[in-house]
Amino acid sequence: MAETVGFASGDAAAWRAALAAYDRRLAALDKPDLVAVDCFYRHDLPALLRRRDPDPFLAKPELVRLLQWKLSRGKWRVLVARPRLMDFVKGLDDAVVESASRKAFAALPDLSKAITELTVLKGVGPATASAVLAAYAPDVAPFMSDEAMVAALGNAKEYTLKQYLVFADKLQAKAKDLSEGEQSFTPSDVERALWSSAIGSKSPASGNLKSESKMHGKRKR
Repeated sequence: MAETVGFASGDAAAWRAALAAYDRRLAALDKPDLVAVDCFYRHDLPALLRRRDPDPFLAKPELVRLLQWKLSRGKWRVLVARPRLMDFVKGLDDAVVESASRKAFAALPDLSKAITELTVLKGVGPATASAVLAAYAPDVAPFMSDEAMVAALGNAKEYTLKQYLVFADKLQAKAKDLSEGEQSFTPSDVERALWSSAIGSKSPASGNLKSESKMHGKRKR
């Protein structure tokens, strides 16, 4: 079975195959520390946040590592210098990060309010905010990745709250459509399957993910 899937597909098995290929395709990118920070983001961080229930919060070092994951897994862009964005986040006050994230998690499932609570932080836009929310509530908030945006909406040019809400609504609906019996999909599963499919479609049989990742510039979203 092909391990890529288009957004319009209703074939749950194809979606599961694309999702199952995620780890392999991530490793094939051969980016320094990406596998480690992805493990932190997908496994360690959600467990940390859940242990803090009923008043969860994100600590600043965790936000820094989450941003490292986002920048490493995503596409290079020309608008925001990676070191500058990271410096903004590293310069945040610990207490301010904890307070904003507490308010954001408490606002769920209201994605509009939750995103707004996080984007008061310098260096945190809707995409980074969505990654924070997805770590705690993958069943509600998908990460706003370039690849999933293109698949679901046809473009990845507008990183606004309004666009995120449209994006999240589409991924929530797709997750509901794909869930059947004991086989359930979350919006975050849908995002990862779309990311996996996009990466898989770019890698010809000769396999050139590593060289592709080195061809981009020095700036990134």
